[in-house]
Amino acid sequence: MACLGVSGTYLSSSLNRPKNFCSQPNASFSSSVSITRTRTRMATPAVKAETVTIEKSGIKVVRNPSESKLTELGVRSWPKWGCPPSKFPWTYSAKETCFLLEGEVKVTPDGSEEAVEIGAGDLVEFPKGMSCTWDVSVGVDKHYKFD
Repeated sequence: MACLGVSGTYLSSSLNRPKNFCSQPNASFSSSVSITRTRTRMATPAVKAETVTIEKSGIKVVRNPSESKLTELGVRSWPKWGCPPSKFPWTYSAKETCFLLEGEVKVTPDGSEEAVEIGAGDLVEFPKGMSCTWDVSVGVDKHYKFD
């Protein structure tokens, strides 16, 4: 086993005896080692996710909405709902807007062959009166609001 990083000794404050930084057997260490740690910060490029809005089968999906948009809507103060992986029918008696914190779902409106895929980070609007089937492949945790 090789030591990575710093090797040497330091004094344990509780026992006041040397402790090895490296657990390598048969290693010898100097009793007076000066250790200087330097942190180098590397510039990290800012990655900005693009906000994309799609509308399919009456369902509006905003992928990667801005934090300012979520704040404007008051999303974090909306009630929360969640479910484990499952498949079930659902009818919207009112328009629902929701923001998925976790999960992956395929929503198939009744009479449609195409599913709308939604997942964590999506802001979604379901129209009043729509009946559909939710096919949840990854458990859902979401904020929601009915209008």
